[in-house]
Amino acid sequence: MTDVLDADIAAFRAGLAGSVVMAGDSDYEAVRAECIWNGNIQSRPWMIVRCSSAEDVAATIAFARASGKELSVRGGGHGFSGACAADQGVMIDLGPMAEVTIDPAAMRARCGGGTRWAQLDAAAQEHGLATPGGFISHTGVAGLTLGGGMGWLTRKAGLSCDNVTAVEIVTADGRILRAAADENPDLFWAVRGGGGNFGVVTSFEFQLHREGPMVELALFFWDLDGGGAAFRAARDLVPSLPDDISMFLAGLNAPPAPFVPEEHQLKPGYAVLLVGHGSAEEHTRAVDQLRRAAPPLFEFMTPIPFVGLQQMFDESAPWGIQGYEKAVYLDELTDDAIDVIVRHMPAKASPMSFMPIFVLGGEYARRAEGDTAFGGSRSTMYVLNIAAVAPTLELLEADREWVQRMWSDLVPYAEGIGSYVNFMADYEEDRIRAAYGPDKYARLAAIKAAYDPDNVFHHNANIRPAAS
Repeated sequence: MTDVLDADIAAFRAGLAGSVVMAGDSDYEAVRAECIWNGNIQSRPWMIVRCSSAEDVAATIAFARASGKELSVRGGGHGFSGACAADQGVMIDLGPMAEVTIDPAAMRARCGGGTRWAQLDAAAQEHGLATPGGFISHTGVAGLTLGGGMGWLTRKAGLSCDNVTAVEIVTADGRILRAAADENPDLFWAVRGGGGNFGVVTSFEFQLHREGPMVELALFFWDLDGGGAAFRAARDLVPSLPDDISMFLAGLNAPPAPFVPEEHQLKPGYAVLLVGHGSAEEHTRAVDQLRRAAPPLFEFMTPIPFVGLQQMFDESAPWGIQGYEKAVYLDELTDDAIDVIVRHMPAKASPMSFMPIFVLGGEYARRAEGDTAFGGSRSTMYVLNIAAVAPTLELLEADREWVQRMWSDLVPYAEGIGSYVNFMADYEEDRIRAAYGPDKYARLAAIKAAYDPDNVFHHNANIRPAAS
């Protein structure tokens, strides 16, 4: 590793529009904590560069490479993996680059690489518009989109990456490029699902869709004994759902919220949520069918602002909480898979640990497999995530084992060991390759070799550059 002189650091600082925070600075601990959501991540970057432009990003890449330092990129910092923080390395923090502009006539949004979904949602909803985002509003737009991006609008409008129309990206050699269908199309294909392997995306342009301002929410809850019947009823309802009804399943503890009867608050069990984005009659029909098939312990129905829906689970993932996760893709939610779930759910130790199941289909399924680099099949109907979330290390370690046991028992019913790269706390190479499949992985590796042959951007679900 090259020795870095104080004079080199001073010159680097002087050339930035943004700012630099280094280990030992008085504000380092606060800035580091602000950058990393998962409190279990112990990595301590040597330098955090709070970039305010693509030029800042290019200068930081050059400085890190010349200094022999590991480089990592932080968009929203929300990942379970903590990949945004290279220990003793240089972190590019895109947080200051969070400006959002909306073109309501063209139904397009442009946002910086440090934008959070709450910011994009709020700006787009001023015009009755939205694009598919995540389930936690303080998640960063960048990381979620680069890996795919599943949310309440996925059945209606596809993945986040399906709705990207262009990006600005800084490559490993410091070039600032625009990638779109008609400009650097290979790079444009790769960043829509291939993660942060190909450069630092400093801005995104999205297709927007008519949405809100109000949607219809129906939430049903069953105790641990009712989970099997609830999930089978929900599964049987999925084939008849129109695209503008989204469904979300979860194993979790009932929140201490006003809509939950006091005697059920914090009790473990299962939830199914149905959200209507269109016809009230179709939503009511689906709600009635689910209620008849599996009468719930309690239910809650209400109109809710779309921005409120997007923030509904924020309290389940507070900043600084400790977390670990694994996931599987399921073509079907079979009885055998449900049996595994109901066998394992009672064993979790932390009340905050949960198991969300994302229901796909609709517009997601109509996209061609090769349209984007997304690491999953368009025939997948369910993404099952098992998340240990805990306020203490003791509870986290207990539920880390719970996650691994449930995941191992679900793999025989899944599409192999590959899973959604955004739900990987451990970046195991065989799982990453399995997620993309041999053909897509080979195409990504070739593009990686063209834009990052030295694998500078490897603190991620890494695609290794193809051999020359």
